[in-house]
Amino acid sequence: MLLRNRTAIVYGAGGSVGGAIARAFAREGAEVHLVGRTAVTLDAVAEDITAAGGRAHAALVDALDEAQVEAHAATVGRLDVSVNVISDQDVQGTPMVDMSVEDYLRPIEVAVRAKFLTARAAARRMVAQRSGVIMTFGGTFDWHAARKFHVGGIGVTFDAVEAMRRQLACELGPYGIRVLTLRTSGLPETIPTDYPGSDELRSWLRNQTLTGQAATLEDVGNLAALAASDLARTLTGAALNMTVGAVLD
Repeated sequence: MLLRNRTAIVYGAGGSVGGAIARAFAREGAEVHLVGRTAVTLDAVAEDITAAGGRAHAALVDALDEAQVEAHAATVGRLDVSVNVISDQDVQGTPMVDMSVEDYLRPIEVAVRAKFLTARAAARRMVAQRSGVIMTFGGTFDWHAARKFHVGGIGVTFDAVEAMRRQLACELGPYGIRVLTLRTSGLPETIPTDYPGSDELRSWLRNQTLTGQAATLEDVGNLAALAASDLARTLTGAALNMTVGAVLD
């Protein structure tokens, strides 16, 4: 098992991406703390994990609340992996010229605050033990999408979080802490059927890859588990490209 005797927190574990990562971590032997704001979805993931023989603990925590984030991290004790995949509350489908400044800035403010608070809480504990992995999800935004779809503030949001990832990697590297991003070109299976132009968007996501097949939730979980393990000890300050060639390095 890649993560035997490791402890991980997954913020946003009740969602599709967070749930996939949490299940993969547990499958690889980690004790996983599932964090979010909706008990029903968190409990469902916890039940899946325990039914498969894994270890999971669900906790209702608002990742935008500094006190709640710190208090929960303190209860976890030793922390080896922290992953934040919380939705950035973006408003899409409206041209920039028609958006309110509040709608444009909301995902940026939510993402930066949530990622900062959770990464800081993890880093404070990892510095003392001189090891750990902090991960986020998204990567540098593919601005070609903005030529076809109205993306609101999500592109700026992704780029802001990537800047934070680079800064954290530089500051925390001397303490043995790795900081990574899982980058996809979009996950077709996560797009709601009632999302405007959902079929067109799914097709576009697949067609921009080199193989015609986009990453899946299972792929995300598998790569996250590998990235969190000692097999990836040489990787930090990087976005792990799982775009299936949609973005060429």
